[in-house]
Amino acid sequence: MQTHDVDQELVAAATAVARTRCRGDNHTMAAAARASDGRIITAVNAYHFTGGPCAELVLVGTAAAQGAYDLRTIVAVGDRDRGVVPPCGRCRQVLLDYFPHLEVIVGPGTHPRTVPVTDLLPETYIWADHQLDAP
Repeated sequence: MQTHDVDQELVAAATAVARTRCRGDNHTMAAAARASDGRIITAVNAYHFTGGPCAELVLVGTAAAQGAYDLRTIVAVGDRDRGVVPPCGRCRQVLLDYFPHLEVIVGPGTHPRTVPVTDLLPETYIWADHQLDAP
């Protein structure tokens, strides 16, 4: 697994959002991503018993709404000082499909590391590679 330097400013941004904006069971995770222009975009999850979106997926939409279509690095942090939390399987697939060169911060709070999203999904299914060409 290839690792890169951890963007500590990104982890701090997600941690600050988790501490100040995650309140109660509806919002328990925060995410932060660095766009190609250097901006940091943040979001929180929207938990619902019907399966609301994770913080990473809310962030993808928030970034698009702010005109940031090229994300470089992303991290998710749990509320109540749970630290860095790796993306779930669904988020890994979505992040790969939207941003195949994305770096993801994972690992325990004392030893986070940054890895390519492709390392989180070995033998990956790339949705675009399996679409039929229109006649």
